[in-house]
Amino acid sequence: MTGPARGRVLVVDDEPAIRLLCRVNLELDGYTVREAASLAEARAVLREGPVDVVLLDLHLGRERSHPLIDELGGCTPPVPVLLVTGSTDAGLAQRVGADAVLAKPFTIEDLTATVRRLVGGAG
Repeated sequence: MTGPARGRVLVVDDEPAIRLLCRVNLELDGYTVREAASLAEARAVLREGPVDVVLLDLHLGRERSHPLIDELGGCTPPVPVLLVTGSTDAGLAQRVGADAVLAKPFTIEDLTATVRRLVGGAG
């Protein structure tokens, strides 16, 4: 495959197994996927080129994801954020500025459907 079929996704999670699960399934769904284990790694990946959506764990070790959510919202155009969390707090996305929340554990169908919605039909 040459170039992104559906779009480019950055998966930011400090758990390698979660990154792998997301990457493999999003690639099977036609996305180009990059990975990062920390906010610093995520920022480095974003400097290398644009992405269409960021899948972001709320807690990255001792880091909180809020600063990156704010930065992505300030981009032109803003980069959609899918927040991944163990929380079932329905108002969490709105409070932290994320575009959607995916509660752990999540299904592959929920993952791919939410990313598709956030990419906005790029595929």
